[in-house]
This record gives sequence, structure tokens and C-alpha cells, in this order.
Amino acid sequence: MSASTTVGAPETTPTPAGAPRPEALSRPGVRAAVGLAVPVLLLLAWWAATAAGAFSAVQLPSPQAVVRAGADLAGRGDLWTHIGISTQRVLLGFAIGAVLGLAVGSALGLSRWADALLAPLIGALRAVPSLAWVPLLILWMQIGEDSKVTLIAIGAFFPVFTTVHSALRHVDPHLVEAGRAFGYHGLSLLRTVQLPAVVPAVFSGLRLALAQAWLFLVAAELIASSMGLGFLLTDSQNNGRTDRLILAIILLAVLGKVSDWGLGLVERWALRRWS
Repeated sequence: MSASTTVGAPETTPTPAGAPRPEALSRPGVRAAVGLAVPVLLLLAWWAATAAGAFSAVQLPSPQAVVRAGADLAGRGDLWTHIGISTQRVLLGFAIGAVLGLAVGSALGLSRWADALLAPLIGALRAVPSLAWVPLLILWMQIGEDSKVTLIAIGAFFPVFTTVHSALRHVDPHLVEAGRAFGYHGLSLLRTVQLPAVVPAVFSGLRLALAQAWLFLVAAELIASSMGLGFLLTDSQNNGRTDRLILAIILLAVLGKVSDWGLGLVERWALRRWS
């Protein structure tokens, strides 16, 4: 130890010159601005590539062409109908799948008999591709909203089931015994002790399920749909409207991020409430 070193002083790692301090990201607006940097750079690169003529208008239309396509659809009222119908389908399917995933995951996570009986079957069903369900759902439910929402619910079910099931299997047994000592049993034990203990895992599953619901939306809207962003994707492809196709992709990305942000707010409230 050198003579200039103070005994007992905490060691600090110097921040490289010009590097942003870690606490800067916690300031309001700073993190959002940093997160927008890459999308803005991609938008500039997109504009530059189309302006330079590196791609044809069919391969990659300019950002201005995509904006005009969106304005045209919005002016006719079709854009808001596509967005509203797709959002409704996703939220309804996500809600159904999440509730079922929470219920079944809790049952298998708490019961060894239920786990041994049903876990192999659910694991096998989880490996079935989303499009494989489409013909069966059409046969069972005909062409309509029920088949579309059911397919989205299937996609949302498995992430919630997997995370809740795994988390409950690893809850601290001493915590469970303490709950039983206070008179909690069955559903009251699950609601009061076990589920609060796995809140972070539950919301991880919910956020994965929400992303999966948006993925399954496109497959769901292949079921003879005439409206929705998934329909807009396939219809634009069939008609060679790359501008509308890219618009649909951007809208799916934005809606997915906004819905995930809203669920993140609920997650922060739940963590403050139960953690």
C-alpha cells in the first residue's frame, strides 16, 4: 500500500473521461432519449438509402411514402379500424391466456400429482407451431372472432404457465411454513404468501405472453380476416404495396412497445405493493 492511500477509504473505479455516468440514465427523460437514438439513426439511414437510389420503391419505399400511405389509410378511416380491431383481439386473447396460464401454472406448481399428470402433455403442446392450430380452430369454431382470440390466447398461455409453474416450485419452503403457522391454507396461502413471493417471475411471464400475443396476432388474422394489422400485412404483400406493408410492421412494433410499457407500469405498482 502506498503512503498516499488512506486506510479504510472505499475503493472507487474511475469513470473514463467523456463516458456518461451510470446515474445519468436514472434522470427523467434521459433514458428515453438514449433509447430513441438508435431508431432515429435507423430512420436517417433508411432515408439516405432511398434518397441515394440504393433500392427501388418496390423493395424499400422512402419514409415519406410510408407516411403518405398511413395518411391515406387514416383519411379513409381504415387505419384506425385496423389498429382498433387488432388491439382488441390481442388484449382479449392475452387476458384469457394469462388467466388460464396463472391458474394452471399455480395448480401444477403447488401439486406434485398435478405436475406429474399434466406437465408432459403441456410441454408437448407448447412445442406445436402457431400455424398448426389454425385449421383445427377453423374446424371447431368456424371463421370468426372466437377462433382468432383463441389462437392468441394459446400463444399467451404458455409463457405465463411456464414462469408461474417454475417460480412456485422454487418458493422458499420456510416462507410457506410461516404462512401456514399464521393460519393460511389453500387459496388463502397462495394469494397471501406464495403468489406475492413470485411477483417478479409472474410479470416476466406476463410481458413475454404479451409479446407472444402480438406475434400470434398475425397468424390469427390469417384466418379469413378482412380487417386488422395482420390482414394489412398480407393484403399489402399480395397487392405489391410495400409502403403499407412497412407501415403495418412499424405499427405492430409501436403498439407492442406501448402495451409492454403499460404492463411495466402495472409491474412497478405490484412490486411496490407486494415486495
